Formats: sequence, structure tokens, C-alpha cells
Amino acid sequence: MAVIGLMLCLYFSYHAVFGHRSILALSMLETSIEKTVAERDNLAHKRQILEYKVASMRPDSLNPDLLEERARFVLGYKRMDEVGVLSN
Repeated sequence: MAVIGLMLCLYFSYHAVFGHRSILALSMLETSIEKTVAERDNLAHKRQILEYKVASMRPDSLNPDLLEERARFVLGYKRMDEVGVLSN
């Protein structure tokens, strides 16, 4: 009887550490959640930047400098005295 109890203890202990819903699986899920939250925050920041740019291009709040910058970039124009700086 003690052998059966010991085997059950070993069985459940093994699955508590290495099973599908184990401590290690929980740790991997927490790591995955942290990465996903960081990616979500990064995308939210990029969205805020894009929303600001879109809002500043609306006719009621049109920023002439931003409009000129975007038109020059899209059309590929620059003045003779300007220097182009490429960035990522």
C-alpha cells in the first residue's frame, strides 16, 4: 500500500512540475504575457503618433509645415540649399 501511495505522489509531483498545466508552463505563459504587453504598449505609442499626424492634417487644424514636409517627402522634392538626412 505504501508503494502505491509513493507512486501516486511521484506521479502528481512530476506532473505538477513538468505537466501541461505545471509550474514551468505557468512561467512560460507569464513570459509570453509580458512580451505581448510590451508589444501592445509599443503599438499603442505608434498609434498615438499616427493619430496626432492625422489630426494635424485635417483642414480645421492643418499645420502648413507638416503638410509641406509630407508633400516634399512623398513627391521627392527638395530645395537646392537643403540637405537630405535619412533615418529609420
